[in-house]
Amino acid sequence: MSRQGQQRAGTDWSGQRIEVMLGNPAHGGFCVARHEGRVVFVRHGLPGERVFAVVTEDRGGSFCFADAVEILEASDDRVNRVCPISGPGGAGCCDMSHATPTAQREIAAAVVAEQLRRLGGVERDVLVEEVPGGASDGTRWRSRVRLAVDAAGTPGYRRYHSNDVVPDLGCTQIDPRAYTDLVEHVWQPGADLQVVLDADGQRHVVEIAPPVVSRTGRRSPGRRGASARRAAVNAPRAEKVVEGSGRPVERVGSREWRVAATGFWQAHRGSAQTYSTVVSEWADAAAGGTVWDLYGGVGVFAAAVAGQVGASGRIESVESSRQAVDDGAAALADLSQVSFRHGRVERVIGELAEPDVVILDPPRAGAGKDVVAAIADAAPRRVIHVGCDPASFGRDVGLYRAQGFELADLRAFAAFPSTHHVECLALFTR
Repeated sequence: MSRQGQQRAGTDWSGQRIEVMLGNPAHGGFCVARHEGRVVFVRHGLPGERVFAVVTEDRGGSFCFADAVEILEASDDRVNRVCPISGPGGAGCCDMSHATPTAQREIAAAVVAEQLRRLGGVERDVLVEEVPGGASDGTRWRSRVRLAVDAAGTPGYRRYHSNDVVPDLGCTQIDPRAYTDLVEHVWQPGADLQVVLDADGQRHVVEIAPPVVSRTGRRSPGRRGASARRAAVNAPRAEKVVEGSGRPVERVGSREWRVAATGFWQAHRGSAQTYSTVVSEWADAAAGGTVWDLYGGVGVFAAAVAGQVGASGRIESVESSRQAVDDGAAALADLSQVSFRHGRVERVIGELAEPDVVILDPPRAGAGKDVVAAIADAAPRRVIHVGCDPASFGRDVGLYRAQGFELADLRAFAAFPSTHHVECLALFTR
């Protein structure tokens, strides 16, 4: 290593205030800047701005992370934050609420296009579309929220990359009705609160007890280190319904689901309907054919294509959550062509009948090499892939292409306004 490289590797700028010009957006809500030969990934800024930034994390090497704390030359796309608890040192909720909704979508489009080029090997212009159901300024779009409770029993939002709680219910992602009277109650310290405003406007509040901690301080008896931490996160936690039935009603089209308040449903009020419409248009499933609905949740996509395969067809929905499987089976009990299977996709996929169409909505980490390879081995005519993280989505696109699939169509949606998150739907054909 050169002397310059050794010096750079030992550099620690943590806490330093530096002046930088912000360049292109990067995945994760950052803008790229350079200072004294190093790359600085800066949050809370916009491309083209000159800012003072404070370095928040520096592990040495060629890059570090910082927050823009003072805007010296502002972008025309900058607005006053619509979320009062976001920003440097604040909650980790609305990390793009300082940009106009149009600018948010343009930045997200640039990030998706870059990840597709770099990880998927695809050069493609991307348009990020609005999702109906929220306010025009990017507020009040969320139907459910998970709050944290601090040591004093006060609910709030966690700080960015921290377990510290901002005891303030000012985030504007959800309608203020969700917060009514919550601060007047003393909750169990360390608990979470799941709050849902369902399709009928009914509020549901569920208190989720903290993870159980043993006398030794370990959160999972009999395990140690990272294994114990993973077990603590994944272990069932006691739930107490405080308001509502704990079974919110949700609808897509004319069909109704009653789902567990702590189960999965799309956060944006309009997402489930928007994605279902796209999936239905793209699937073009044959009458009597077989469709896989992988990571199928409560069967929203299965319901969207059930009419295409008809009563003589077959839809195999695979989901790892037993609660989601039970809720989906109840909601789709009248659709004999839909069957729900509880299990992990990578373990069950080899047991499924050969499909005409595959639909999958994997978690943030993406589908991965093994699942994409198994799909390719099954030789479907079409694959519809939903991705909620541009990087893992880009990697999966590359995996499909390596298996002989073509990216035939792409839709991207601003399903999380005022944040850097974006949802992508891709259609693959042979």
